[in-house]
Amino acid sequence: MTGHFEPISGGGAAIALDEVELSILRSLAVQLLELIGPGDSGPEAEDPLARLFAEGPSEPPADPALARLFPDAYGGPDVKPDSAEEDEARERSAEFRRFTENDLRTRKREDALAVVRSLDSVTAAGDGGAVLKLRPEESRQWLGALNDLRLAIGTRLEIAADDDSEMLFRLPDDDPRKPMVMAYLWLGGLQETLVETLMP
Repeated sequence: MTGHFEPISGGGAAIALDEVELSILRSLAVQLLELIGPGDSGPEAEDPLARLFAEGPSEPPADPALARLFPDAYGGPDVKPDSAEEDEARERSAEFRRFTENDLRTRKREDALAVVRSLDSVTAAGDGGAVLKLRPEESRQWLGALNDLRLAIGTRLEIAADDDSEMLFRLPDDDPRKPMVMAYLWLGGLQETLVETLMP
């Protein structure tokens, strides 16, 4: 079970993690929470009906990592720049973002919090490691958080396509990006094995 998720009876997944891995995962999840930002604290936070009609931002985030986590719903490389089509895509994206981004942020925040809580709840063994067991719903939240972490780290590493990740294997050890690259690749392995545990 070391280093990868395995399915457990009754659904869910388990993984053995050492003390360093537990600490890295928790730190990354906390950084993801900081990137996503705090939740609503106004009157809408307590009133589900008000929350339903609360409007979110209409402009994409300025931070490239956040923009990757909350992309525009319309547009893309096929839309001609400075065209009526681009203007229409921008307007439609703003409208879509206004009514969906708050909920999406809440879900991403809940996924990252689920990672932190489950890591905090594991009991360390004598060697400082632990076996983390996730219920099916927790597995899905972990999958969402792992995906968000990889998107954010990939953006910071300027990985635009799968082909770009090949160059990551060839970085010299003294490259300052190496720790982030190692985290990116490790999270990819965790994500892949966790997906496998969720397959019927």
